Amino acid sequence: MRVRFGYVAIALNIAEGSPNKTVTIKTLEKIADPEGRIHRLRRLTRENLANTLRILRYNSGHDVYVYRFTSKTVPLATHPVTADWNYIEEFADEWREIGDYIKSRNMRVSAHPDHYTLLNSPKEEILTASINDLDYHVKMLEAMGLPPAPQLVIHVGGLYKAKEASLDRFIARFNQLPDRIRLRLMVENDDKVYTAADVLDLCQKIGSPMVLDIHHHTCINSGESLANLWPDIIRTWAGVTPKIHVSSPRDDKDSRSHADNVKLSDFLPFLTMAKEVGQDFDVMIEAKNKDQALFKLMDELEQTPGIKRVEQAVIEL
Repeated sequence: MRVRFGYVAIALNIAEGSPNKTVTIKTLEKIADPEGRIHRLRRLTRENLANTLRILRYNSGHDVYVYRFTSKTVPLATHPVTADWNYIEEFADEWREIGDYIKSRNMRVSAHPDHYTLLNSPKEEILTASINDLDYHVKMLEAMGLPPAPQLVIHVGGLYKAKEASLDRFIARFNQLPDRIRLRLMVENDDKVYTAADVLDLCQKIGSPMVLDIHHHTCINSGESLANLWPDIIRTWAGVTPKIHVSSPRDDKDSRSHADNVKLSDFLPFLTMAKEVGQDFDVMIEAKNKDQALFKLMDELEQTPGIKRVEQAVIEL
């Protein structure tokens, strides 16, 4: 069984390793000239795209094949202030270069749209904003020349005092999405409302891959065993290598927030269980220390009996 590891957005081990450079709308509005505002956003986007490519090259040099883009690559991309700015066309060469590099290195990339992206919201304005946000992410992936694949992680959304009705509303909205968006989505269990069992059932109904978040499962579950859920979660991927999220709680008082690093003890039980199934999978590490957390965990896994580190960010069991 082969397991690959990746991290989110920022590479702490390199200079200019942040593709997150942005500006608030309040600050931007202090620039009176509309063209001056776009010039500011243009400069930040150019830096973010350059840093994204720099990170991917760093990842390639360290055998990191799994990576999550920031949603802030284009600052304020879904705000009305950018409505007349075609950032896709203007940076067509940069998008294409990033996509070509990803494909040449056989990397697996993804993004996680904002937590305000709520397909099951009963408010039409929130639904509209959510679809606009998904469209922004898909435009970037299309500009990179990346074919439709599970690349965008979303949550089910809110409870709205009626769980079954909220799930039904998600299903209806999901099925109404254009293929260019719908085919890139995968759904993750959350840490407050929708358990792994809930999301598995949902994904089986809508034909979407399920991203299992182990940390979230410990925060909320109805006693389900991951050993029982994992084989069915794998099947939602329909032959594509499954992906999971791994993190550790910050502390006992704040069990939902992510810690700086991932404790081996928080991941090893799942890894031991998954070995019995034998399915390859990819791991997205969600930790404050980003790539440093990844390599710290890799070093600890390498010292664990029964685990062989075959590349810098890849193990075999």
